[in-house]
Amino acid sequence: MTPGWGAKIAMLVACTATAAAFQAPSAVPGDVGAALTRIADRVESYYLHAQSIVCLETVRLQPLSPDLGFDGRARTLTYELRIAWDPPQDGKAPEARVVRQILKVNGRPPKPDDEDGCMDPKPVSPEPLEMLLPGNREDYRFTFAGTAKEGGRPALRLDYRSLVKGPAEVTWKDPCVSIELPGRSRGRVWVDSETNDVLRLDEQLVGMFEFPIPRKHQVAGGGPLYMAIERADSSIRYRRVAFHDPDETLLLPESIEALTIIRGSGVPRLRVVQTFSDYKRFLTGGRLVKPPQTGF
Repeated sequence: MTPGWGAKIAMLVACTATAAAFQAPSAVPGDVGAALTRIADRVESYYLHAQSIVCLETVRLQPLSPDLGFDGRARTLTYELRIAWDPPQDGKAPEARVVRQILKVNGRPPKPDDEDGCMDPKPVSPEPLEMLLPGNREDYRFTFAGTAKEGGRPALRLDYRSLVKGPAEVTWKDPCVSIELPGRSRGRVWVDSETNDVLRLDEQLVGMFEFPIPRKHQVAGGGPLYMAIERADSSIRYRRVAFHDPDETLLLPESIEALTIIRGSGVPRLRVVQTFSDYKRFLTGGRLVKPPQTGF
């Protein structure tokens, strides 16, 4: 059986481009290390605020032709999305996760027999900026890449690249395959020069990765014996969102665009576009109320 919707590449699916990390500040030039420290502080602040925010996530999965034009009908999904994060405790690195609940499939409420597509976002997945936290930096080399404008803001550009390749993990769950490729990516981060907020995060796969297709997943009567991930790119952009009562402006995800080219898969070329809208903030509070007095 040919896997439907291609292969799920873990580092590109969901609100996440990667679950990797940067090299520790002590192992990079002092000015880069200082920049990482400031950025990490902003990411932690972002997580603390984001836990009280929900939004709508619209995901469009579009198969592509060899010239990267549209090829067939897209699959469109709508989720309610939030971020869950526990601050670090007892020396353990915190984990930030994207949590989503499906609301619509192709414009209608999901039916009990609706099946998840192989490239559909997972209900729970890593949050991409987690890689910038202090406990997650030892796997990457991080260098300055100059300055530029991003979203109308002056930005510092920081390049990163994997230092050590971990073992690839290929997991089949009929009819889908999930692939973890630690240490096989490089990318660039755009950071606001004034606020240290992340404005954009791009990532791409380094090199091609090929793996065999088990016999039970091969097409009967002949078909490819191997899959090869030839390209896996993603780009996340952030925008400012204003809230009121009380007034507050936060930098939150605007969109994620990902392109995968996987030779030998059911859908060899796929573009996934995720957009985030309708942000709502929920604040909790309380006050003591004296019980009414009784008697005469």
